[in-house]
Amino acid sequence: MAKLTTIGFDADDTLWQNERFFRLTQDRFADLLRDYADPDHLMDRLLQAEKRNIQHYGFGIKGFVLSMIETALDVTENRVPAPVIRALIDAGQDMLQHPIELLPHARAAVEAVADTHRVLLITKGDLIDQERKLAQSGLGDLFDGVEIVSHKTRPVYEGIFARHGDGPRCGMMIGNSMKSDVLPMVQAGGWGVYVPHGLVWDIEHADPPENAPRFITLSDLGGLKPLLDQIDDEPD
Repeated sequence: MAKLTTIGFDADDTLWQNERFFRLTQDRFADLLRDYADPDHLMDRLLQAEKRNIQHYGFGIKGFVLSMIETALDVTENRVPAPVIRALIDAGQDMLQHPIELLPHARAAVEAVADTHRVLLITKGDLIDQERKLAQSGLGDLFDGVEIVSHKTRPVYEGIFARHGDGPRCGMMIGNSMKSDVLPMVQAGGWGVYVPHGLVWDIEHADPPENAPRFITLSDLGGLKPLLDQIDDEPD
């Protein structure tokens, strides 16, 4: 077995809160459009807009706000009042300024593995917003490398772990998204560690890899150091 040398952490909803703020903004969106659309129908229309727009805007708050505005125009047949558009823009700006809230065990987990492994932050989303969150998290100095990418795929992980480490077979990716953090890393031959957050964006849903020996689920990041000790103790 290849020795584990490099560990990647996802950022949003793995190290700090993120999806919760999207859900709160969606509730605000539904309230603003309550005279025009049923909330369930509105959320379905918003999700479809987000799926269409990822290829244009990428992941992150800015694309989310543009998708809300597009959906508001669609469900009102272009009659949405200007104050509603203003309120949606304000909601997005509030999200971009929200203080970072680290998740339980996040700092301790990164600090513990940084002593023994190369540690990477691998996240997708808007460059400026992700850089802001990393700076405010207070974790930036713990990482040997930071990669902010448009998509998380097998080739992306292969390239990152080759540049920063000894290839994906000597690497581990930890995150809350089965689709983005776990599956492509396991496909690349590395370890994929799933740490459920509880709130998952519908676009990130995926089934776990069946019978994959390098797929592991942890209830929280507090279990990471014991897991690494166990892996390191296994014979090559």
